[in-house]
Amino acid sequence: MLLRCYDQAVAPHQVAAIAGQEDPVQPESHQDWANREYIEVFTSSIKKIADFLNSFDMSCHSRLATLNKKLTALERRIEYIEARVTKGKTLT
Repeated sequence: MLLRCYDQAVAPHQVAAIAGQEDPVQPESHQDWANREYIEVFTSSIKKIADFLNSFDMSCHSRLATLNKKLTALERRIEYIEARVTKGKTLT
């Protein structure tokens, strides 16, 4: 709601200031908005951290699965080579 004061549009809290009275709600309102902005930034930061951690987790799982496959293949080759070496020793 805007009031006319000297042919200018003035908000109610400004009328109180012009009349020499301070609006007690205005500082609380500013503090409330500052708190809301801080909470929004904080919440957004937490979401970004959670997204990063989820992405990192997926990446690690994928890389570990690839490493596991490679290690399994190497272990099988080592077992095969050991078996051939052992078999060769028993024949001679």
